Amino acid sequence: ASVALVNDMTSLSPYESLYSMCKTQHSDSTPLLHNGHGNGLQGNRAPPLLRPPSSRVAAPHSPAQNIRRSQPMHILAVRRLQEEEQQVRPASLPAIPNPFPELCSPAGSPTLSPASLPQPADAHIIKVFSEDGVGKVVEVPADMTARDVCQLLVYKSHCLDDNCWTLVEHHPLFGLERCLEDHELVVQVQACMPPESKFLFRKNYAKYEFFRNPLNFFPEQMVAWLCWLSSPLQNFLNSSRCPEIQGFLYMKDTGRKSWKKLYMFLRRSGLYYSTKGMSKEPRHLQLLSDLEESNVFTVTTGRKMYNAPTDYQFCIKPSKSRTDVKELKMLCADDEQSRTCWMTAFRVLKYGMLLYQNYKIPHQRKSANPNFTTPVRSVSENSLVAMDFSGRTGRVIDNPEEAMSAAMEEGHNWRKRSQRMNALGNPSPLHPSSLNSVIHRTQLWFHGRIMREESHRMIMQQGQVDGLFLLRDSQSNPKAFVLTLCHHQKIRHFQILPHEEDGQIFFSLDDGSTKFADLIHLVEFYQLNRGVLPCKLKHPCTMVAL
Repeated sequence: ASVALVNDMTSLSPYESLYSMCKTQHSDSTPLLHNGHGNGLQGNRAPPLLRPPSSRVAAPHSPAQNIRRSQPMHILAVRRLQEEEQQVRPASLPAIPNPFPELCSPAGSPTLSPASLPQPADAHIIKVFSEDGVGKVVEVPADMTARDVCQLLVYKSHCLDDNCWTLVEHHPLFGLERCLEDHELVVQVQACMPPESKFLFRKNYAKYEFFRNPLNFFPEQMVAWLCWLSSPLQNFLNSSRCPEIQGFLYMKDTGRKSWKKLYMFLRRSGLYYSTKGMSKEPRHLQLLSDLEESNVFTVTTGRKMYNAPTDYQFCIKPSKSRTDVKELKMLCADDEQSRTCWMTAFRVLKYGMLLYQNYKIPHQRKSANPNFTTPVRSVSENSLVAMDFSGRTGRVIDNPEEAMSAAMEEGHNWRKRSQRMNALGNPSPLHPSSLNSVIHRTQLWFHGRIMREESHRMIMQQGQVDGLFLLRDSQSNPKAFVLTLCHHQKIRHFQILPHEEDGQIFFSLDDGSTKFADLIHLVEFYQLNRGVLPCKLKHPCTMVAL
């Protein structure tokens, strides 16, 4: 029975191979086993731990025998197994149980190997700033376009997705900025930007407005081939014949503060200026800039920095350059319409049909990528019409005079309803008149006490399209407000004056002819009706904090 017990122990021992190794290397274990006595395991004699005890004679219990019976073989085995585990799995990766071993390689692996773990993509870290100066860090893969980054920021900031958001390349030291095209790769653009430059996130309603209203962007006197204005612009983007933009521009001399007025031509091959008056002969044309390797920027610092003759400056900068002053081509137009025409034509001639595809692609992208979609609440101007609901069924009012009369009647009805509310009283602690005086401050189109110049800057940055507007506090009258509106690329200001009637304050744009209980009603009214304004209110000028 004792022999069988020994056989079972030796057969079930998980350290059999290590035990044989310890027998061959007994000289190394001798100091540990004998505590410095030097007489350890010798020959082929079995160690005391595996020797069967005698039933007749009891062995003496000496300290040396107790030490010999405490063989440290299991300690060596644990160390050996730990070393093998460290060779198989790096210490930085924990052993993750694999719930689906049949899907991994090698088959039946109980743990996930490092090769099977998802590897991070080649991403870059960029910082995008909103107009209030707050920045947001975004991880951008190498193949992510400017449109994708805008969709991501819209999704994370819970903004209204109306396809007017854009990423702006801003160079504060030189006062330059431009809107990135939707197809441009953000990582490539950032690689050519100096450290002090940054990306801005803002709206630009004029990004593709020239496809809808080309006559507002290309004056007849600046287009050499007028027949293309009568057809859709996209019909000429891939044709061999392309319109040519011509006109006078101021050009800054390199390294000097002086400017020269030259007659210039913008073609698909580049921007040229004539060395002899308005001559188009090839021998009189000098190439100023190539379109393929350049980008057009708006100058935002005014006339002082570059001593410009007018306020309508723009710049052509090489796309691969890190903004060397000597490589900048500084230009200046006579008015805002001319500057917009030159800059828009530069984009159209450079990108061609790709620009039109960017204009048409948003709805397709929304159906393909539902993860970055938000509820769209864009209001078309064609869907806002004057209606008459006095009969059983409503009808559209086609007569402008009748529509104006209905609008004025609706305004009076709003006023009467507010008067009835005041007569009945309000049990809430906030009186309606006090609510009417502050409720507009919650709207995105209201910007508080900003200066006239600041309102101009905001309107210009967001596109200068017809119907772009904002409201602000009046600087001259503390009780009044100002409506700032863009029409035909000109910015106009309309004062909203308070009118007191029967103890209640109303607001009006037309000296009291049409009165409103609060500014929200006023804005909603002029979004539906032009009234005394040159155009309807269409696009609110907003600032979003990231």
